[in-house]
Amino acid sequence: MTEHKYPLHWKKKDFSIKIFCSIPNIATGILLKAGEAHFVIDPGDGILRDLNKEIGVKNLLEISDVFITHGHHDHVGGVWSLLTYLRVMQKKSPLTIHYPDGCVEIESIYNAFKKVYSRSITYKINLKAIKKTNGFTTNNITVKPFPVIHKEYLSTGKMRQVPALGYNFVYDSAKICYGGDTAYCEELVVHARNADLAILEAGHDEETPDDMHMTTKEAVSIGKSAKKYFLVHVPE
Repeated sequence: MTEHKYPLHWKKKDFSIKIFCSIPNIATGILLKAGEAHFVIDPGDGILRDLNKEIGVKNLLEISDVFITHGHHDHVGGVWSLLTYLRVMQKKSPLTIHYPDGCVEIESIYNAFKKVYSRSITYKINLKAIKKTNGFTTNNITVKPFPVIHKEYLSTGKMRQVPALGYNFVYDSAKICYGGDTAYCEELVVHARNADLAILEAGHDEETPDDMHMTTKEAVSIGKSAKKYFLVHVPE
């Protein structure tokens, strides 16, 4: 296990991941590298600053895919600034945004962005709503999305489940499992097992577990089945 002191970094040959931060209710931001390709996972507030510092403008403009686990603001708060920056810097290659089907936040951000900048968008944005959890390959990595359990409170005090996914990323026989925000669930247990790295949120205290986040004990129990694991989204 690695303590949640950010940034967190893992690398195996030319496959790596850097978690700039994962702070509940504030921001998440993750950069994935596979060979020469760069991918963004859960671009929360501050992601543009972190990417620019980490990989520079040239590589930033070549990002091909963004992966969203769910639509809460601490995971998508930087999408608008990222899309706008790519327009200003005149990105030419397409950008694909993968997100769980029913994630209205991503669709709303995209529709608003397109409405405001319809005459000056220099690159194609492909929205890929994930309806089935079939694996697919993009830019040399194999991606396997899987459903997780994440809920939110309504103004009435009741809870509802939000569209939420975890992802397995495989490159050159190495596997990273990122669970996103989730309560303990069997899908995550299965997909984290034997991963070279499992990234597991532990956003809930031990006393009152619910269907929003995992406790540290729950996250560790899953993490021990992987070769290495990080605990993230731990309350400050």
